[in-house]
Amino acid sequence: MYNIDFSKPISIHFIGIGGISMSGLAEILADRGFFVSGSDAKKSPLTESLERKGVTVYYGQNASNITDSVQLVVYTAAIREGNPELQAARASEIPCMTRAELLGQIMKNYELPIAISGTHGKTTTTSMVSEILLAAEKDPTLSIGGILKSIGGNIRIGASPYFVTEACEYTNSFLSFFPKISLILNVEEDHMDFFKDIHQIRNSFHQFAKLLPKDGTLIINGDIKDIDTIISDLECNIITYGSKLEFDYSAKNITYDELARPGYTLCRSPKAAGMKDDADHAAPVIKLGVTGEHNVLNSLAAIALADLLGISTETVKAALLSFHGTDRRFELKGKLGEITILDDYAHHPTEIRATLQAAEKYPHKDIWCVFQPHTYTRTKAFLTDFANALSLADHIVLTDIYAAREKNTIGISSLDLLKEIEKLGTDCHYFPSFDEIENFLLENCSQGDLLITMGAGDVVTIGEKLLGI
Repeated sequence: MYNIDFSKPISIHFIGIGGISMSGLAEILADRGFFVSGSDAKKSPLTESLERKGVTVYYGQNASNITDSVQLVVYTAAIREGNPELQAARASEIPCMTRAELLGQIMKNYELPIAISGTHGKTTTTSMVSEILLAAEKDPTLSIGGILKSIGGNIRIGASPYFVTEACEYTNSFLSFFPKISLILNVEEDHMDFFKDIHQIRNSFHQFAKLLPKDGTLIINGDIKDIDTIISDLECNIITYGSKLEFDYSAKNITYDELARPGYTLCRSPKAAGMKDDADHAAPVIKLGVTGEHNVLNSLAAIALADLLGISTETVKAALLSFHGTDRRFELKGKLGEITILDDYAHHPTEIRATLQAAEKYPHKDIWCVFQPHTYTRTKAFLTDFANALSLADHIVLTDIYAAREKNTIGISSLDLLKEIEKLGTDCHYFPSFDEIENFLLENCSQGDLLITMGAGDVVTIGEKLLGI
């Protein structure tokens, strides 16, 4: 594989530069003096931000974008071999590497690279960790899979040894990383267009954990099923957190305020992070600025990391209380009269369930969920699970499936999900266009109702159009 000499900047072209991760990596390299160009399908706030920083962005992917000056091409997992830019690069024998391989090489430039993985919760936990490091004035470099308001984007370039990134299991991309500290938040079935079964997924996380050096640390959710298949032969330090007091970090006395934001008493085991200061670490009460019990677990992982890095409990408490989430994670979009409109990125049954359980504790009369299924393979693999999770809402409105990287070769549609939901006796509707959905909601939502747009595609625009934003 091509190795970048970061002391000798070159010309690098990104195919799909507008992606949340690709745009961040492009910005890091541009900051280091590399000449960066890239292409994407259309303009976005991320590509416009890159252009303002001197990056050349082409709209549309064409072979002519691979100019004679390009010395390295970076592409995402979504780019196929038939892509004209990738074909042009290969024909010209220009070195090519994946986004994950580039990210792995960047990590080597930092003394303390931190990789945050898991089927769910990566962006929120990475954001929590980021807020804690910023509050502790650690000056970290951050690569986040969502927009964090406190840094005005998804990337922050610092000058310290700390580098924090999300680590995604899809296509085993996180196996190209070089972490010193890793977090594994949960391990469940997902991305079944790539993985064969849960055993293969667990093996992937096992291989990821084995990337840690002997003096590295794994922070892992002790509630993960068959956890021994992931940690049994590791040589690194292991810290556990989760729902049981036997873990190094756990929570008790969980309560919720009027906006479903949890508070809890933090429980640490005597060996947790080798703590010595009893006064600082004596069963503090933690209050979160985000909703849902799932975020209690996410915060425990972030606290375990903070302890490992020697950050004071008071700093951690303040950072977690001030963190109000990233874009598209139980995000309050506004009010239409007395109808509250939220948006959430949930696109897996476990995420949907967690979001709707949080919504139950949020002020509401009826809960309306506008759900956009994400990819055909995921919809088919979890059809019954989707129906059960969505039925926590009082009313469900389905859009067409968001195809993303796929083509519908398996004959699945939102009507199949509609039938499964109706079997459970839940009120459910399907409309093929966003305009029809918006009109239906205007006619049927009542004062005091809570409307949540949900999914990893463009469903967020429904709520935004209703609000006129």
